[in-house]
Amino acid sequence: MSVYLDTHVVAWLYAGRLDLIPQQARRRIDGDEVLISPMVALELEYLFESGKVHDPAQPVLDALAAALGLRLCTLPFPRVATAARAMSWTRDPFDRLITAHAAAAGSVLVTKDRTLRRHYPAALWDA
Repeated sequence: MSVYLDTHVVAWLYAGRLDLIPQQARRRIDGDEVLISPMVALELEYLFESGKVHDPAQPVLDALAAALGLRLCTLPFPRVATAARAMSWTRDPFDRLITAHAAAAGSVLVTKDRTLRRHYPAALWDA
């Protein structure tokens, strides 16, 4: 099985802040193939450019690829965009495409975001 990670989960994993990720979510990350939407990479870069995180996206992704086997999702963009069009519950393009990647793959999305959890039935968090 595969599991997709939201941006804040990726940032916490990179920072070594496992204490911020509930046990159930950590078990899925440790036991499944770990993927991210390319939008997570873009959002990480955006957060770096705006001074909200200290490292650009690529070193984060490289470190987590080595540590967890994290990979970018390679689903065709038209398939993801089709899934995203049905997600009118958010105007945030990052949230919309991150969730759409997981949905298009029929996978779990690990996210603390309550809005995503409320609207995407396969979202996972236990705190």
